[in-house]
Formats: sequence, C-alpha cells, structure tokens
Amino acid sequence: MATLVYVHGFLSSPLSHKAQITQRWLPEHAPHIDYRCLHLSPYPEETQAQLRQLMASLQGEAVGFVGSSLGGFWSTWLVEHYGHKAVLINPSVRPHELVDRVAGEIQHNYYTDESYEMTPAHGEQFRRAYPAQLKSADSYWLMVQTGDETLDYRLAVERYKGCQQLVEQGGDHAFQGYEEKLPAIIQFLFD
Repeated sequence: MATLVYVHGFLSSPLSHKAQITQRWLPEHAPHIDYRCLHLSPYPEETQAQLRQLMASLQGEAVGFVGSSLGGFWSTWLVEHYGHKAVLINPSVRPHELVDRVAGEIQHNYYTDESYEMTPAHGEQFRRAYPAQLKSADSYWLMVQTGDETLDYRLAVERYKGCQQLVEQGGDHAFQGYEEKLPAIIQFLFD
C-alpha cells in the first residue's frame, strides 16, 4: 500500500483548497494511493505527537509527503526522522522567526473558527524541531512561486539548494496551478 500524506499549513486544515484538490484527484488518477491529511495542531509539540502517531500507523508502507507552507517544514521534519520523500509547496523554512514576530497575538483559523496564541515557548519548540542538515537532497522537490505574498521564496530556494526545484515566476502563496502538477508530484514521490 502507498499513502500520500498531505501536511497543511498554519491556520489551515484538511479543508484547505490544495488538500481538497489532492483528496479528489487521487481516486480518479492514482487509486492505488491512500490519502491522509490530519487536522494538525498549531502548537509544535502537539503536532510532533500527531505526526509520530500517524507514522506508527503507516509503518512498512510506501509514504510520500506533500507539505504546504508550515506543512513544508513538518514534511521536512518527517523525511529527516522517517525517510521517504516530500514535495514542498511554498514552504515555511524558519517558522520560529514567524512565531517570534506574532508571539502574544491571537491567531484565527477561518476553516475551524478556532483561535490560538503563539508564545515564545512555541518559537523555541520550532527551533528544537528544525532539522539543521538535510540527509538527502534527493528526498525533496521544492515548488515555489515568486509572487508568494506570505513567505520569501528565496529562503526556501537557499534552504533546499541541491534539491530538485521548480521556481515559477508570479503566482502566490496558494501556489497557482497546483492541480496540474499532481501527476509529476505522484511520480516523484512513488516511482
């Protein structure tokens, strides 16, 4: 059995546009691949516990990760701890820096109507989770669009230097044209 794990971003959910596109696309175009997308906590230690539990349930399976935004950070963490491959869509490279900027502010998730407060302790948890070295450049495919209004795409290009990269001019943080990339994403993750 093969499983694609979609890892959503901060203040997102399994109801996000790309997660829904992926979930709908797989049964028609790659029915042999199971789909998983957890509703992840915004808090790093809780997220790590959720992902560890998920990976325990997938032991022995072929697994591929698609991580968007903060999900790109967590997909990198997963690859570095469990192996497999990941496609990173406009990934967050250093989320601890974002937490440092928004600490104390209430963050609202429009998908779930939940509110969160990030603290300096959460920033420190992200720092501890940050994989300083990537074990294998072949395990990653970075996809960024230069029009990303949320994250600086150049940080990701630098972080994943030596990895397969697709840098598209324009676009935005949502990554325009994502669905068109799914056949190539599946090939990268599972061939």
